[in-house]
Amino acid sequence: MMDGHEVTVVDNFFTGRKRNVEHWIGHENFELINHDVVEPLYIEVDQIYHLASPASPPSYMYNPIKTLKTNTIGTLNVLGLAKRVGARLLLASTSEVYGDPEVHPQTEDYWGHVNPIGPRACYDEGKRVAETMCYAYMKQEGVEVRVARIFNTFGPRMHMNDGRVVSNFILQALQGEPLTVYGSGSQTRAFQYVSDLVNGLVALMNSNVSSPVNLGNPEEHTILEFAQLIKNLVGSGSEIQFLSEAQDDPQKRKPDIKKAKLMLGWEPVVPLEEGLNKAIHYFRKELEYQANNQYIPKPKPARIKKGRTRHN
Repeated sequence: MMDGHEVTVVDNFFTGRKRNVEHWIGHENFELINHDVVEPLYIEVDQIYHLASPASPPSYMYNPIKTLKTNTIGTLNVLGLAKRVGARLLLASTSEVYGDPEVHPQTEDYWGHVNPIGPRACYDEGKRVAETMCYAYMKQEGVEVRVARIFNTFGPRMHMNDGRVVSNFILQALQGEPLTVYGSGSQTRAFQYVSDLVNGLVALMNSNVSSPVNLGNPEEHTILEFAQLIKNLVGSGSEIQFLSEAQDDPQKRKPDIKKAKLMLGWEPVVPLEEGLNKAIHYFRKELEYQANNQYIPKPKPARIKKGRTRHN
């Protein structure tokens, strides 16, 4: 939008919200279409950022079939659209294609270690086959594709109760509840701030790199370190509570971003604490907004129908 492009957003609001884009509504270059990519879409575009899919475990486990359909039928539909109008398509893939990795850090040529029938399989395998589809369309139909393997990302406008690590910890710390850590907390994650990711996606889309590229922050921390850091930044007195480990939860996660650095000139620049402070500020505001806009339905008085008097 800032670069002067005309942007059409297509969303069925399964996990997205209109409030996230309401500041653009009414802008002459912006259009919002309430549409599900599982149904074919007919529009004229030059570039397609295919970002559709629930991406947090509670969201995709809540409706695994919908997640599979979005990543398979939805991906086929947008590839069909790209083929028809000659558009370039960028697939938002995921570090989950590497599963619970046996190689550390993960490079783009690692094939992964994924349980095809586990609770996360609808997402992991959905994204893996979406990548397969992109390269089938590239090979057979000449469609220009770009594949971003996105590692954990956070920032303002993420859903407060989407069940991801950062949002969970911030929400719990702000509300004075215990910070819930699954397992020992020794699992590692590497988080990038959303603006870094956006810059990476735009750079990839406009590059000549058609093979998959990791976009993530190689600065690795344990889940327990994150809990402590967020607790301190919020200034919360919450305690840390350990719960049993989640099934198929990857133990280590760290991107190798040499390829992105070399071929896109991209690397994350926002320091972790700065990003977390922005996210905390947003969540504080969201909690206030919710408190002020709580809709409490009042019972309606029964209406007496007006009409002719009935005589028995």
